[in-house]
Formats: sequence, C-alpha cells, structure tokens
Amino acid sequence: MNTDVVVVGGGPVGLLLAAELRLGGARVVLLERLTEPSGHSRAFRMQARMLDVLDQRGLLGRFTEGNRTWPKAHFAGLEPLLDFGHLHNEHPYALLIPQARTEELLEEYALSCGVEIRRGHALTGLDATPSDVVGEVDSPEGTYRLRSHYLVGCDGGRSTVRKLAGIGFTGSAPTVRALLADVELADPGQLPNGVPGTMRTPRGLLMAISLQPGVTRVLTTEFTPPEPGSEHTPVTLDELRETVRRITGIDVAMDRPRWLSRFADTTRLADTYRQGRVLLAGDAAHVHFPIGAQGLNLGLQDAVNLGWKLAGTIVGWAPPGLLDSYGSERRPVAERVLRETRVQLMLMAPDPKVDPLREMFSELLALPEVNSRLAHEMTGLDVRYTPSPGRYEHELLGRPCPPLAEAVGDQVRTVLRTGRGVLLLPDGTAQEAAGLATDWSHRVGTVPAEAGAGLLLRPDGHVAWADPGDGVPRKDALLELEDAMRHWFGAPGCTARPRTHHDATGR
Repeated sequence: MNTDVVVVGGGPVGLLLAAELRLGGARVVLLERLTEPSGHSRAFRMQARMLDVLDQRGLLGRFTEGNRTWPKAHFAGLEPLLDFGHLHNEHPYALLIPQARTEELLEEYALSCGVEIRRGHALTGLDATPSDVVGEVDSPEGTYRLRSHYLVGCDGGRSTVRKLAGIGFTGSAPTVRALLADVELADPGQLPNGVPGTMRTPRGLLMAISLQPGVTRVLTTEFTPPEPGSEHTPVTLDELRETVRRITGIDVAMDRPRWLSRFADTTRLADTYRQGRVLLAGDAAHVHFPIGAQGLNLGLQDAVNLGWKLAGTIVGWAPPGLLDSYGSERRPVAERVLRETRVQLMLMAPDPKVDPLREMFSELLALPEVNSRLAHEMTGLDVRYTPSPGRYEHELLGRPCPPLAEAVGDQVRTVLRTGRGVLLLPDGTAQEAAGLATDWSHRVGTVPAEAGAGLLLRPDGHVAWADPGDGVPRKDALLELEDAMRHWFGAPGCTARPRTHHDATGR
C-alpha cells in the first residue's frame, strides 16, 4: 500500500483534512493539479464556529494576525444586520481573511503535521475495490499509479473524483449571472451606498467591500440565466465596468484588477458523501451561491468531521458505523446551508413583488430571537448532530462545546490540538470517571471540570456526552458515559495507537 489516504485537491478543505488525518495517525498524500497556489480569494470570511475550531487546534493566532474582525453580517442585504455579539461561543465575531491567506496558513500547518503534498499532480482515473483504491495520476514526471486504503475528493464543484466515482450531483441549474472582482476604485464615493455597501436596483444587485487599503471587492448579480458555456469565458475589466453601469446607471472608474471571475447560483448536493472507499468533502460535495463565505466554512467543517473518523478507521480503533456517520451528519448541514443561501438570493431579487417580503424580513430581523437564530445558522453554531443512543436527553448533546472557564478551556484546547477527544471530569465523580477513561487514554484526554458539569467532547469539539445532573444516580451517569465512549471511541483498551508525526510518514 503506497499510503493510507489520498486527498485530491490542495485548497483549504483538502489541506485541513490532510492535517486532521495526520493528527489521527494516518499516512496522507495530497494531490494538487496546480503547480503553485492561485493566489485568488473567492472567500474572505471565517465564521465564528470555524474560529473556535482553529483555536482548539492552536492555530487561531496565526489567522487573526494582521486581519480584521467583524461583529456583524448582512442577511440578504437587509437591515438590521445580524449581530454576532450574542453568539454562544468563544469567538463571537467573523474574521476577514482572504482565502489565499487561509490556504497559505493551512498548507504550512499540513506540512508541519507531516503531510506529503504533490503539486502538479492530477488524478485522471481511479479503480475502487472493496479493499483499496488505485488512482491514475498525471505528473510532470509522467503517469503513475497510487494505491491507498481510501481516497477523498476535495477538488471543487467540478470534482474529478465525484465524476470518476459515479456519485450523482443533484440540484438546480443557474438562474442568475454574477461577476466578482478585486479592483482599485478611483473614487469609492461614486458607489451610491459607499464601501461597504449594497445597491439593489430593478436591473440587479451591486455589493462592495474593502478588502485592504485601496482594493475593493465588487460583486454584481443580474437575475437572468447565464449564456450556455459562458462559465469558461474570461472576464474583462470592460465587461465589469459595463455590468456595473447596467445595474447602477453610473460609470464607476475602476482599474488594476487583482482578480476577475464569473459564477452563478448553481445549487447542487452530492447524492452520497461516501461510495465505498471514496469520499467527498467541500465543494466536491455541495455548491451554492456564495453568500457569507458559507461554502468555505461548510467545507472546512466537513474536513474536521471526517478527519478523526477516517483516521480512526485506518488506525483500527473506530467502532462500526463511525465512518458512515460523516455523511449522515454533514449532508443535512449542507442541505440547510443550500436552503438558506437560496432564501437570501430570492430576497435580493430586484422584482418589486419581493419588496413586501423584504420589509417583513427586516421587521423580523429586529426581533432579538430571530436575529440570534439566523446569526447562529449563518455561522454554523446551530449545528446539532444526532447524539449517541442514551438513556437521558441533554440540550448540549451533539452541539459544539459551549464557552468554558478560562483555565478549563486552556486545558481542553491543549488536548484537542492533539486530535484526541476530551473528558471534562464531572464534579463529584471525578475519580470514577477518570478510572473509566483510562482504557481510552490514547483517544481521550481528561481535564478537571472545576465544579462544572462533566462533558465528553469528540475531537471535532462537539459534545458526545453531558453529565445529566443531580436528578440522575451517579452510577447511571457513568454507565451513560461508558456507552458514549464506546459509541464514539470504540472498544476500551484497543491496542491500536496513532502514529507520531514522524513515524506516520512510512519511511
């Protein structure tokens, strides 16, 4: 076997997944067809839930350095804005960071974890059997075959992996045409609503935001289907100028484009996230209109969910069904994001018939409970995975870890950055719980809860067990904990051990 996992696609999702797999002890080869990073940044925002994950991996400081935070965000260009200040998490804000910088930082991280990255290597064929996957790869040195236990496609909306695996991509054809450009504006005051700002006219939508001093991101949307085949036609600065003029009626002086791109609202979802030993993550599994950088954040959460489960399967401790839970957990999340982005696009349509609906939505956004609900949904903090079968219900089960006391939080992050789960020892039964956790010590670290409620966290930071409280006998609570440990971390005393960064290279 050449390697444990082949990850196809060296964008942010593929890089993070490869690093997560290495944390779990799997050998990884990442194939990227481009010889160098593109340097382009379709997405420029990291959502609050993903900031928590980066913090749990000890990476957040690298991402925040030199970048701005944003306490609010728009929903369909409406007022009032969504207020992130009330989010129930450790980092209640968005981070404005270009996708190119995110990719650069994640590549550094993946390399530090021991990921082998092969640039200029493109997957052109694959043969998946019940026991392995053999990929056909074109490289600068010629064609070769690469054998692995599993192969994951993180290669975008036009995924070669998805097509070769025969996985359907069900959804809707495009209904709008859009341009995206990073340019210099001679006079930002020419834009009617300034920068940042949104302008909705009977002819379409114009959005603008400052990315860095002197550089403005301009996004135009016209609500007519694109011409067949136009997605392959390069965008010119003249086309952008004319489109802005058509929508706003104003000749906006712009030049020195850093990047010009076109896209549409094609909305599709993979019929399955797993076909035997072939899996999908990121845009290879779901595409939608880019509102709020949700596509990037959705894909990164795919990687964090899949990494520890696939690594556990390869190393040998994973319980039956753990790998299948990747698709059963993440596909419904994607369905909700696809629905929400469709709703936002509908609300932004220039049709006057939409105006009363926009007025009503603005009134609803002014209600704190509605504003909070949509803010949690847009940031990914509303996600709740189906908890493991148990005797007791708890509101935290399946949800992201809630904010913790500073000292406890620091210890929890120290464990999570190793890719293991964490048991916050429940008050009153710490000794018994610690003894129980001994058999899972290579997969779960322990931290005193310091008079707080006990929690079991998966490696992705979601709650797998919560102390049911004083109304439940301690013995029953510990039995519930043991059941959760078995469900998510396999049999106790498993001899399989994650490899270190050095010995996982296979050399």
